Amino acid sequence: MLTYQECLDLSGLTQDEVEAIAEHEHTDPIIAMAIGHYLCCHDGESKVRKIILDDIAKAQRRGDAAHEKVLRKVLEHFVSTHPEQIGKITRAS
Repeated sequence: MLTYQECLDLSGLTQDEVEAIAEHEHTDPIIAMAIGHYLCCHDGESKVRKIILDDIAKAQRRGDAAHEKVLRKVLEHFVSTHPEQIGKITRAS
């Protein structure tokens, strides 16, 4: 049986990215990890990016500046580690 950490390592996501997906999808982190991994393996990086952006907007609406700051760093890391797909998104927009 795989441990949570082994699954995380295999997913190609960080713990913070998984938590952002879990927050957005209202699900357990292990499910969020599977969703994120699937999306990243099937040209769904734009969806993951949108999930994090949605979480940032939600934090802004409730005035949670600390959480917003964390999520902005999560987004920055995600974009920097998935530049090929994110680049396609910004060029197509």
